[in-house]
Amino acid sequence: MRTAVVAVSVMAACALTPSPAQASGDAQDGPVGIGVIGDGLQVREVRVLLDGWKPGVRARITEWRGGEYVRTIRSWKAMTSTQQSRYKYEIATWKINKSYRHRSRICAEVSGHAERMPCVTIKR
Repeated sequence: MRTAVVAVSVMAACALTPSPAQASGDAQDGPVGIGVIGDGLQVREVRVLLDGWKPGVRARITEWRGGEYVRTIRSWKAMTSTQQSRYKYEIATWKINKSYRHRSRICAEVSGHAERMPCVTIKR
């Protein structure tokens, strides 16, 4: 039940509607979530969320292609503790405004959660 609530909350917090034909979508891997907002291959914004409050946690976003690491899109950034209703989470947001190649994957990494890395695939 908690996983379903987290998934719904992450989607609500990111205010996204997943669409395979655009650079918008979201993904969840355990307590770590990523939301990407954009049009076509253009990514406007990326949000990384972590379920619960963990002061001092940091996040970064990376690009992967064909299962291989390409580069760090944005380096480590401190996440902010936020609460909506009874849902507590950490969030980091980046303005990107950049186009990516078809099938590139934008992935979230959160300190202390190395085993979790949700990714969104950018598609035409």
